[in-house]
Amino acid sequence: MSTIHKIPEVDLLDFISGNPERKRQFVQEIGTAYEEIGFVALKGHFLDDNLVTALYRDIELFFNLPTKTKLNYEIPGIGGQRGYTSFGKEHAKGRTEGDLKEFWHFGQYLEKGSKYAGVYPENIEVKELPSFNRVGEKAFKMLEQTGLYVLRALALFIGLDEFYFDNYVLEGNSILRPIYYPPILEEPKNAVRAAAHTDINLITLLMGAQGRGLQVQNREGEWIEAIAEKDELMINVGDMLSRLTNNKLKSTVHRVVNPPKELLHTPRYSIPFFMHPVSNMNLDCIENCIDDNNPKLFDDITAGDYLDERLREIGLT
Repeated sequence: MSTIHKIPEVDLLDFISGNPERKRQFVQEIGTAYEEIGFVALKGHFLDDNLVTALYRDIELFFNLPTKTKLNYEIPGIGGQRGYTSFGKEHAKGRTEGDLKEFWHFGQYLEKGSKYAGVYPENIEVKELPSFNRVGEKAFKMLEQTGLYVLRALALFIGLDEFYFDNYVLEGNSILRPIYYPPILEEPKNAVRAAAHTDINLITLLMGAQGRGLQVQNREGEWIEAIAEKDELMINVGDMLSRLTNNKLKSTVHRVVNPPKELLHTPRYSIPFFMHPVSNMNLDCIENCIDDNNPKLFDDITAGDYLDERLREIGLT
């Protein structure tokens, strides 16, 4: 298997085209990419340019609010699952230095009567910015729809029913996280914008971030740039999907490095969507990903218990 030096590109329009051959080819391409590097750049998603522009505009307005105002939206006791998380609070697993970032969390939008009403924290309304929550909700739903189709393709790739993931993710504990990396006013000794880590969830969908910085570690341990084109999403496998597939689909180490010294003063915005299942989904390795050459690698655990464990490790609970 060759070493990857560039993130593979795929087009979701192939999967939803109605053409069986294009659909089959998409399934093979995205599945192979996730076996080899764990990342793809995806065209043909459900976000439009106007929505992306509006979301970046509103998150910039939010993060430019006075710190005292933002702290009104930092809610104690919920592990940062909704609202604001202040600068430097989160760190990568195994590190103590806080990442050089602050962020906001939009969570799942449930229909009336959902059995998960009262289970998830409520989304937090920002009264200073009337369009902030409306735009965030629309972006959440478009990214969730995109992620659902990606998971349908992956279900086919690993030999499951196409709609295997639907009931687990349509009311799942997913998170849309606008992140602000402020200008770095003095060269940090140890801290970086986001230290090397893997994601907790099933898959992460990253809107084209402003500027370089995201790097992915390939099989040879080399760091390669992961830069989405304007019309692409960068989508990677998280640890939950890696566990479920017995590491057939790879949750790859990645990081956000500090810019060169002459650009330390440049701020950066990034908007990942972390696609989580419902908490009672079992992450037990599926049987058709286990054989004599690939023995079971992970203990059985539910998504909820695994999430709680990881949130403690990164300092949010």
